[in-house]
Amino acid sequence: MAKKQMRAAVIGAGMSGLVAARELRRERHQVVVFERSNDVGGTWLYDPRVESDPLGLDPGRDVVHASMYQSLRTNLPRQIMGFSDYPFLKKGSGDSRNFPGHEEVLRFLRGFAEDFGLVELIRFRHEVVRVEQAIEGRRDLWAVEWRTRGGEEAAGMDVFEAVVVCNGKHTQPKIAEFPGRSTWPREQLHSHNYRVPEPYKDKIVLIIGREIARAEDDGKLVFQDGSSLYADVIIHCTGDKQTYSFLQYSYHFPFLKTKGLISVDNNRVGPLYKHVFPPCLAPRLSFICIPYLAFPAQPSELQSKWAAKVLSGEVVLPSEEEMMSSVQEHYQRVEELGWPKHHTHRLEIGKCEYEKWLVDQVGLPSLEQYREKMARIGLELWKYVQSSDENWRDTWDGDKWMQEEGFGKQIS
Repeated sequence: MAKKQMRAAVIGAGMSGLVAARELRRERHQVVVFERSNDVGGTWLYDPRVESDPLGLDPGRDVVHASMYQSLRTNLPRQIMGFSDYPFLKKGSGDSRNFPGHEEVLRFLRGFAEDFGLVELIRFRHEVVRVEQAIEGRRDLWAVEWRTRGGEEAAGMDVFEAVVVCNGKHTQPKIAEFPGRSTWPREQLHSHNYRVPEPYKDKIVLIIGREIARAEDDGKLVFQDGSSLYADVIIHCTGDKQTYSFLQYSYHFPFLKTKGLISVDNNRVGPLYKHVFPPCLAPRLSFICIPYLAFPAQPSELQSKWAAKVLSGEVVLPSEEEMMSSVQEHYQRVEELGWPKHHTHRLEIGKCEYEKWLVDQVGLPSLEQYREKMARIGLELWKYVQSSDENWRDTWDGDKWMQEEGFGKQIS
């Protein structure tokens, strides 16, 4: 049976958008990538600007996509940040550390886009403002409305047979709520709008997750144990010890108009079959890189391969009813684990069951060996971090460990 070839829109040219575009084109789909900035990289494209509302509460603010601060280094080693056929190698005069700075990650993503001819697919400075079924009741035609940013302004609409959403998950801040927060007279910001330390020199800066009991009008902050202090600045860093930084942000798809068929409820995007396909709109609408507590390159690549093969007809999805049943089973599993709803898209550390399932779906057994190698490196790193001090990124010798384990100097 001949493969189907569809005109597909990819929203976002970050890591997940780039690998989605590559896999779609490998399956002979016609791909257009919409990117609101002037470069690839998504969250790895450093932007020194901050938003006019430092807490990110004003829906009318001019949103700055990136959340990186200037001195950021990766918290994953380069050995597990590459793709199965495109490792994140140490090259030339770049940052050779195992845990490099953000500039090196951007260099890697630019190289990936160039080497696979993806740049020609991207419409830079094109912000997607609406994605909706072009004809009500038909899931096979989607209207994508866009407007240009910077330079000469323009707007337009294109119709696609499929849409793949890859707009990231580190842009819409979540803040800590506590009595007196809105009336506290001093400076507050979310870490999304932190860039450099100089503005905070000689100031008392309090970095919080969730533990303030109340804030008082004279600047006093009272903690849940009764202690208190006076601070000049509060920086909201609202993750938790189970999910690290991921819960500092909310999933946000302001452009997506589905008349309630897809919703974000307490950070549960749903319903989504296997975190990718909404059953009632599958396979023409899909989401890449929704799960967290994973090494993002691997699930993003596998999800992209799966979605591309489903669209080409090489892989067939279950029925809508079967997919909905699977979604409900997953929700039940979340409850059994004692996880709150906002952990719906969290993967279980160390089990890698989701990645194994995706490998089976795409029918490429060679990826299983690669996946196992990535899992072993990740587990070794996790053990090392737990037993090390704050300098673990500089003391972990990933290349030495990989050679001892027979992986060679680089994964390829």
